[in-house]
Amino acid sequence: MSLPFFLSSLIFAAAFFLIVTERMHRTVIALVGAMLMVVVGDFFHFYEPHEAILSVDFNTIGLLFGMMVLVVLLERTGFFQYLGILTAKKTKGNPWLLLVSLGGLTSVLSTILDNVTTIILIAPVTIIIARILSLNPTPYLLAEAILSNVGGAGTLIGDPPNIMIGSAAGYTFNTFLIHALPVAALAWVATLVFFFFFFRKEWQKKPVGIDRLLQMNEREAITDPATMKKSLLVLAGVVVLFFLHGSLHLEASVVALLGAAVGLLLIQAKDDPQQVLEKVELSVLLFFAALFVLVGGLEHAGVLEWAAQFILSGAEANILLTAIIILWASAVLSAIVDNIPLTVAMIPIILTLAEKGVPVDLLWWALVFGVGFGGNATPIGSTAGVIAVSKSEQTDQPISFLYWIKTGAPATAVALLVATGALIAFHFFEVTPTHASQSEIPTMPSTQNHY
Repeated sequence: MSLPFFLSSLIFAAAFFLIVTERMHRTVIALVGAMLMVVVGDFFHFYEPHEAILSVDFNTIGLLFGMMVLVVLLERTGFFQYLGILTAKKTKGNPWLLLVSLGGLTSVLSTILDNVTTIILIAPVTIIIARILSLNPTPYLLAEAILSNVGGAGTLIGDPPNIMIGSAAGYTFNTFLIHALPVAALAWVATLVFFFFFFRKEWQKKPVGIDRLLQMNEREAITDPATMKKSLLVLAGVVVLFFLHGSLHLEASVVALLGAAVGLLLIQAKDDPQQVLEKVELSVLLFFAALFVLVGGLEHAGVLEWAAQFILSGAEANILLTAIIILWASAVLSAIVDNIPLTVAMIPIILTLAEKGVPVDLLWWALVFGVGFGGNATPIGSTAGVIAVSKSEQTDQPISFLYWIKTGAPATAVALLVATGALIAFHFFEVTPTHASQSEIPTMPSTQNHY
């Protein structure tokens, strides 16, 4: 524990505290904290400016930007209003059925797409439905973000850390389907039950204007059918490429940016794209970049490596206890720092234990569920959470940091209890995954290797 260790921890803790208290906007705090981390790191020779630039995950930034552009193009056609009216009519405005349907759709999509894309697409529909029915959008946005993370933990491609863990452990796509998906499904049901009781007062409210809603023609909401068809065609192409980007060796960000470029070419080629770009949430992109820089300072100061070694210090003595500690500790850390560098810090230590002959399969699954579920505890613990909070600022009831913790922390605990039970079952029933051959293991995105 050197001076850089304490200085980087102090800077991060101060930034996190100010973000929690919301005395200033989170983007301003994150940017000031990031610059302070770089200046202090450069002065004390543990974090140079070029290292700070490399710590920014441009794959995430590019993915967010590209999908935001596509959503703006679609939004202008009235497509989301169409989906909102149609969904509200199918559920007849029942608040609980709305949450189940929107949460279920988000979770299913998150098992095959990244949850960032899913939330960016579903959140506008949610806000429109809430406005139509005069409902509070907060429970829906919260549930969508949290359930998307739970669903994403169930498959190899549902969450970036899963790809990294699968590659290191030699787990196939089917291995995740057999072991992780059932646990994620149980955690999803348990989390949904929690939401039913936590927001029970919301379900008792009668939506306004149900009769008027049922008489609405959703097709009339579409203002530009031609542009909508072009945008949907581009979006469909992007989704297909998301499925294939691993085998095509394309980053997810490249796919999203390619879609944005094609969309602008087909729809906005002759006009200044400024009217589209000004609706892209640049403050969200800047917040993520600053957060990556802050976490990078922790990594270069050795804080993350120290935390990983501390968590795994007793692995050889009691593998089940260590797995449970990894589950809960990685969940707590994932609520504070980005789960990608945390996963990178944990992987080589677990591999070292494996080389010593320690059976580490249980530790891999503990890490999968810990980093997958843990980000739900705070709004900065996952990209989906940041997007949901940002979207809520467009409503009359924005989600505060403390309100998210009040909801997200117990929801996370419910999911972790399910995962704890699963780890105990894996251990006593000696569930051993089938490992992949090297050719079957997906290649890790290169933008993650810089960690």
